[in-house]
Amino acid sequence: MLKDFEKNKPEDKDSLNEEIKELHSRLIGQQQLLREKKLPVLILLEGWAAAGKGSLIKELISEIDPRFYNVVSPVIVPESEMRYPFLYPYATAIPENGKLIFLDSGWMESTVRKELRLEISKEEYKRRVRSVNEFERQLRDGGYLILKIFLHIDKDEQFDRLEALSESADTEWRVTPDDLWQHREYKKFLKAYDEFMEETDDPIRWHVLDGSRRKTAVRDALKLLVEMIDKALKKERYVGEPFDEEFPLLKMPRLKDVDLSPVIDDDEYKKELKRLQNRLSELHNIIYRKKIPVILCYEGWDAAGKGGNIRRVAYPLDPRGFDVHPIASPLPHELNRQFLWRFWTRLPRTGHICIFDRTWYGRVMVERLEGFCTEKDWKRAYNEINEFERQLTDWGAVLLKFWIHIDSDTQLARFTERQNTPEKQWKITDEDWRNRDKWPQYETAIDDMLQKTSTENAPWFIIESNDKKYARIKALRIIVKALEKACEKQFKHSFE
Repeated sequence: MLKDFEKNKPEDKDSLNEEIKELHSRLIGQQQLLREKKLPVLILLEGWAAAGKGSLIKELISEIDPRFYNVVSPVIVPESEMRYPFLYPYATAIPENGKLIFLDSGWMESTVRKELRLEISKEEYKRRVRSVNEFERQLRDGGYLILKIFLHIDKDEQFDRLEALSESADTEWRVTPDDLWQHREYKKFLKAYDEFMEETDDPIRWHVLDGSRRKTAVRDALKLLVEMIDKALKKERYVGEPFDEEFPLLKMPRLKDVDLSPVIDDDEYKKELKRLQNRLSELHNIIYRKKIPVILCYEGWDAAGKGGNIRRVAYPLDPRGFDVHPIASPLPHELNRQFLWRFWTRLPRTGHICIFDRTWYGRVMVERLEGFCTEKDWKRAYNEINEFERQLTDWGAVLLKFWIHIDSDTQLARFTERQNTPEKQWKITDEDWRNRDKWPQYETAIDDMLQKTSTENAPWFIIESNDKKYARIKALRIIVKALEKACEKQFKHSFE
């Protein structure tokens, strides 16, 4: 891509200015249509240091209503955000429907610099490339428009610009040690940029623009953006087709075949609860020191005992080191983004524990059955969820998923008790009764979910909860065992 790039020939300045003016006018006219069609647009600008990315963004946004766009520089990642997955700064920055976001460098620059500094292994580099392709495809399939631009200049042009910036006291701060290192290692960066773009040119292709001709670059970028938006506005919003990637899946039983008879007596329950909570408290300190992130996902039937189970897990934890996220229907600003966005924004930092009371699996259960998304959306979500969870475990997270299971008779008994007990009536709603009427449909959806998303890296555990105390002990045992294994694994790695 870059090695064979040919510079643009000089063009008439007046003609360029006229073209730019006309393209700006078209972009202004598209703003309201983007809002009406609820079309989100992401523009990623990558390129060489001193190539003019900031100036190009300034020109692109100069005529746009500031309420319609945002500019983010995620390449400058604060230390606090370095304790999250690689894609976190970008996944959390995606725009709402009807708005634009301009990323001043992003996942390419971050990955290439770390690769050339030998801060990531070849395996990690490959995982990042895969994650980028998955991320871009998920956004595209969810209806996002994505424009990827690389602003190219040769080594001599870069030297002249860096030198000019360094000569002024007002601009020398803009030349960083990283910029000088990039210039010294121009050939290495050229090869690395080329390889990254070739590996991430599908599903969203790269556009290389000549940064040595600034007006021409502005015209070309505006033209790409305006024409891309025009095409999208003239057709129905793109919705990706469902597809299946080969994930190593674990065999899961059907819910109707699960034996719900296990119970635990009170004496053993009290003894085990104390032992497991003490051990969990110890492990919380260890995972904090070792910076191991932990994500616990709770799904289950209404009245199955999720809340009580979560309380017994949370009780021994240091309150400064964990969060519980009760997930309800998405708020308007959440509904206006790709469905995984509201979970990206709730991920824990390394060394912290995050407990989700209901999760991203709402997409393939309640949203599927209640018609809150299209059939293509929920069928595609199985694969998107598996990809998302693989990115989390590649990051190093311990990810455990619990289905808290009861039978229909037990649910009816608990609903009736709640209805007849004044201090518990807040726990029962008309929606709970409506969902109960759809038990067979939900059971089918849950079986599909368990069969298609219980992977080796992110397994499902069915927790028999007709006896709530048994369920609490089983979940605690699984958590303790998984954390001990993660701590032991990291200990071994430190000596390899």
